[in-house]
Amino acid sequence: MPVLTRDEAQTRARLLDVHRYEIDLDLTRGDEHFGSTTVIRFTAREAGATFLEVRPAALHRATLDGHALDIATLDDNRLPLTLTPGDHELRVEADMRYSHTGEGMHRFTDPADGETYLYTQCFLDDVQRVFAAFDQPDLKAVFDATVTAPPQWTVLGNALATRVGAPADGRWRLATTAPLSTYFVAFAAGPWHTVRTEHAGLPFALHCRRSLAPHLDADAEELFDITRRCYDRYHQIFDEPYPFDSYDQAFVPEFNAGAMENPGLVTFRDEFVFRSAVTDTERQTRGMVIAHEMAHMWFGDLVTLQWWDDIWLNESFAEYMGYQVLSEASRFTGTWTDFAVARKSWGYDADQRPSTHPVAPAPDAVRDTASALLNFDGISYAKGASALRQLVAWLGEKDFLAGINDHFARHRFGNATLADFIDSLARATDRDVHAWADSWLRTSGVDTLTPRITEDGPEGAPGEAGADGTRGWRLDLHHDGTRPHHLAIGLYDHAPDDPRALVRRDRVETDLPAGGGTRTLTFTGPRPALLLVNDGDLTYAKVRLDAGSWDTALRTLSGLPDPVARAVVWNAARDMVRDGELAPAAYLDAARAHIPHETDIAIAQAVLGFARTQIADRYTPATARPTVLTTLTDLGHDLLRRTDGTGRADAQGLRLIAVRTLIDSATTPGTLQDWLTAGTVPGGPALDPELRWRTLARLAVLGATTPDAIDAELARDPSATGQEGAARCHAALPDATAKATAWQAMYPAEPSGPAEPAELSNYLFTATAQGFWQPEQLDLVRPYRERYFPAAVTVAARRGPALAIAAGFHGFPHPLVEAETLRLGEDCLRDADPTPALRRKLADQLDDLRRALRIRETPADIRPQA
Repeated sequence: MPVLTRDEAQTRARLLDVHRYEIDLDLTRGDEHFGSTTVIRFTAREAGATFLEVRPAALHRATLDGHALDIATLDDNRLPLTLTPGDHELRVEADMRYSHTGEGMHRFTDPADGETYLYTQCFLDDVQRVFAAFDQPDLKAVFDATVTAPPQWTVLGNALATRVGAPADGRWRLATTAPLSTYFVAFAAGPWHTVRTEHAGLPFALHCRRSLAPHLDADAEELFDITRRCYDRYHQIFDEPYPFDSYDQAFVPEFNAGAMENPGLVTFRDEFVFRSAVTDTERQTRGMVIAHEMAHMWFGDLVTLQWWDDIWLNESFAEYMGYQVLSEASRFTGTWTDFAVARKSWGYDADQRPSTHPVAPAPDAVRDTASALLNFDGISYAKGASALRQLVAWLGEKDFLAGINDHFARHRFGNATLADFIDSLARATDRDVHAWADSWLRTSGVDTLTPRITEDGPEGAPGEAGADGTRGWRLDLHHDGTRPHHLAIGLYDHAPDDPRALVRRDRVETDLPAGGGTRTLTFTGPRPALLLVNDGDLTYAKVRLDAGSWDTALRTLSGLPDPVARAVVWNAARDMVRDGELAPAAYLDAARAHIPHETDIAIAQAVLGFARTQIADRYTPATARPTVLTTLTDLGHDLLRRTDGTGRADAQGLRLIAVRTLIDSATTPGTLQDWLTAGTVPGGPALDPELRWRTLARLAVLGATTPDAIDAELARDPSATGQEGAARCHAALPDATAKATAWQAMYPAEPSGPAEPAELSNYLFTATAQGFWQPEQLDLVRPYRERYFPAAVTVAARRGPALAIAAGFHGFPHPLVEAETLRLGEDCLRDADPTPALRRKLADQLDDLRRALRIRETPADIRPQA
């Protein structure tokens, strides 16, 4: 499919002024196709040639100002147009295909009850899979829509929807929208279960498929409470009121992203309707996503990027505001701890790969929509949000919000660029925001901050004597990088009444200039037991610990009073492991010593996750892996013992994390089989569906279950999640036939029928791939490694970007941390011409593989040096 280039978009924007779309969809034409009729009213500023985008199953007719166009001129997804100056009306009638990859109009039949649900994901350039459009973000228009659906269904959209005609007709009309970019247009249809309320004069609603109704009802008040609180907080800090007529939140099946900010109809992956036990951190994450998507109503929907080089303006802003507003408005006050220990690592990792890019890439670096899709990564989200948090720390929140409100006022219902945003901030402050933006937004890579402490150096004592007669000490803070940083340095001492605890003596804020170098600070009194650079996590940089501080951390990390400070230390340890400066075993020793005493669920979750998935599965040679798994098992049992029967508020979440770790790390089946038979872990938690499938998957890996037992569990839980669990378990069996069957399902030699639904959905593909590649089964899966790369190239080319991303990430042979995997992957990138989405994923996976190979060579005793 031809992709839209930036030059083409600019040319078309100069030619056209698009006013209105009238869309009519018929969702009653069977399981494969739906009807789509579009009328577009627009003005051509001058005579010229352009094109319309549409990707039909069948294009029936097209007229321009009542005159028939030759539909045979449709070239893939482009219908050419020759225009005279003035007003025009374009009408297009087509049949469109339902999708099973989460792109365009996705169709899903719930295996739990046979009900069918539809929803759209028009993001970036997929609106043309739903209706004909001039598909670029800076050609905003108003939208009117009518939809015909089965009579028992409910239809949702960007504006209030009402039934028209007789109920048996199944006809719905949506109110006229405010001006929107095409990629924001959204529909959802099906027999939704709905919970409604009203707030601030607006209708609010939650929607999910009927089989999830009890679980949505159980959480509806929490979801509405967060929604109301965030809505009110945004109205306190933004001058512009909420710009749409309603606020629907639909939890939809098989959704590829976390959520999508469609104006008035936010769509979420329906895993956020929790049907099993979750930690409070996972509830907090759901709340953050609600706050994130609501921020988009202003930054993204009200004011929209002009071209895709500025996607960070949408995502970084919503990411920052999501964490900040949730912490201010709800009971979830620890959002920045989770951001520090879990979310920022996504940005750090992406920023150290060859595929890194600036937060705000140069416009010519995003030459088309295919390259734009590659920038939806940890840089546009986590690094960009970190940059904004640093900007607020440097600029002050008052001036930051003044600049934001200026930006909204100047560009409401229009489009804006990075330059417009920076100009708005500059009008609100005397600081040089343009220079800040050049340093932070136009550069790539991660700065590193390394402290060196001198108590009695060759030039004599660096500081004045303290009141107790001690000499001073000097901090030389080396800045390897280019960006300016406003940061805090925490000085921590041992608590006088508890050697396992620390107290903060002082917190010193300082500025590091752009350009790198060393900044020297002098202090009186004794050196601290622990010196923490970037205390409070205000900036985005890798930090190191000096040898003395690392020794203190090993003894007292769980006694550091501030969870954000603990998160910074854990992140530093993680980065040192990845950079070959700390042995993975040393990280495990710290986890073994301190996670059983950790009170913050986000920290425990992140540390155990890194230890289990990266250290155990990737950074540790196969011969040493059983020892690592034993360490994690011992840690999990210790955490269970320390939370058994306690009244600690965090006990339930910590026990759940411990049980997940124990299941995933088990090397023998006995305990897991006992739990599965009893239906509970002694002392809790009970094995709900998620834990049952998790347990069965590990038993499958260990060869301790059968296909019949998996099928019996599926009969017990015939939900969509159950289907995914069964696919994962079957693929995980250490059996040649099971592997061959799973491989054929993921990579059929030919589509098994003329219609796409015969192939796996993205979710079932992902579940199968997750089960297939297991470190315990290297000899069994190694023969598939050479087949993987050509198979992934083929399936990505046939099924599109969303499946390509799944094949390049979940499908990659992660356990085969071997030079041959690297060689085959490099050959693929060089010779096989993978699609852009797959190429990016493979390039990232191969870079991670190179890192894992280097880490496996890390000396076992390496640690921070004095």
